[in-house]
Amino acid sequence: MLNCFVADSGAGTRPVHVVAASQYRDWLAGQPAHVRAWLEGSAFEAKAGRSALLPGADGGPAAALLVQSEPAEPWDFAALRDRLPAGDWRLQAAGGELDPGTAALGWALASYRFERYRKNNSKSVRLAVPADPAVEGANTVAEAVYLARDLINTPAVDLGPAELAEAAAATAARHGATCRTIVGDDLLEQNFPAIHAVGQASSRAPRLIDLAWGDKDAPALTLVGKGVCFDSGGLDLKNSSNMLLMKKDMGGAAVTLALAQAVMALALPVRLRLLIGAVENSVSGSSFRPGDVLRTRKGLTVEVGNTDAEGRLVLADLLAEADRERPALLLDCATLTGAARVALGPDLPALFTPDDGLADDLLAAGRTAFEPLWRLPLHAPYRDLIDSPIADLNNAGFAGGAGAITAALFLQRFVTDTPAWAHLDIYAWNQEGRPGRPKGGEATGLRALFRAIETRFAR
Repeated sequence: MLNCFVADSGAGTRPVHVVAASQYRDWLAGQPAHVRAWLEGSAFEAKAGRSALLPGADGGPAAALLVQSEPAEPWDFAALRDRLPAGDWRLQAAGGELDPGTAALGWALASYRFERYRKNNSKSVRLAVPADPAVEGANTVAEAVYLARDLINTPAVDLGPAELAEAAAATAARHGATCRTIVGDDLLEQNFPAIHAVGQASSRAPRLIDLAWGDKDAPALTLVGKGVCFDSGGLDLKNSSNMLLMKKDMGGAAVTLALAQAVMALALPVRLRLLIGAVENSVSGSSFRPGDVLRTRKGLTVEVGNTDAEGRLVLADLLAEADRERPALLLDCATLTGAARVALGPDLPALFTPDDGLADDLLAAGRTAFEPLWRLPLHAPYRDLIDSPIADLNNAGFAGGAGAITAALFLQRFVTDTPAWAHLDIYAWNQEGRPGRPKGGEATGLRALFRAIETRFAR
């Protein structure tokens, strides 16, 4: 278990009275006079998500109150955790139902700290939790979120393609999975030419990461992640302000690796495969160029309209390999387009899939996991926008609009045999800190995808 939790033995903990907003008045009427006087005298407003410390006989904080949303949200408990003084606390349902999994998830997400370069001397605030499958599941998901956040927050100087491969190998070793990598010019020999082309300009060799786990007779789940460890834009160089966050351009790889960890940790009944293209899009004499025509694993040729549209080239080879096996479910995640952020902002991942049933499942999972997704169309007439006069496709297209859609349509050309495929265009970053969602790297989409996988393969 994460160190923000402690087993609930009933000793040495202070209670948090968890009350539904609609039942607050009834709860208050049953409290001792000094508690009523304290809350009324401090003009406490019983609104969802609000909390207050409650005094003991000595005047110190002896307990706390949380007014939870209806239904409860993890962010209620995340905000609570940040407001409590150091010590061990236990939740006590005082009006309405208490969901221990939701509470544990919010608490854990608020407890995350990135301390690789600077120690955070924050208070130790722990939650006493019962032995409950919902709590164990929340802990597993939170551990996966921690992994993704750590990887995304780590700057490129310490997280290049090799280090990303090491993180995948370490995750595989913990769960008895196999993990192989194809490095440098071996990518050409084994027919992953687009991945090689994107990463060839860097002094840090590109590589393909291939993790496998599970019973060979179980339904196949394949995850694909974009692992561009730093994106300069290549010869179509980004300006300095757009380059500042490009350490997060491997966010899709971080999310899928963390998702794979959660699948293995809970031993879901699937045959898992994870494919990551780990590259650095750099500038040198060996950079791929605008106007170049690249070959891909699928045999399709791609004219390079922009070297800063490199992520879809990496994904093209990965998706072609994944599609070859026709898995029961194929999911890819990538920090792919600024157009998706313009359309939906940083919080909403853009979801693309040709499978209406899968779309419904993913959207429902997002709602129940408190991580909504938004479906955008694979609008077929826009395929003309990525045509090339000299190749099968152009990686950037020639229109100024619909950039997220044309990128998804580009990827769809490499998934021809797998009906249940979905692509998530994610931001993988919190621009501002909020309860449970600190500023910095974020595992955008992970909870929604995990809920959908858990539901689909438990049927």
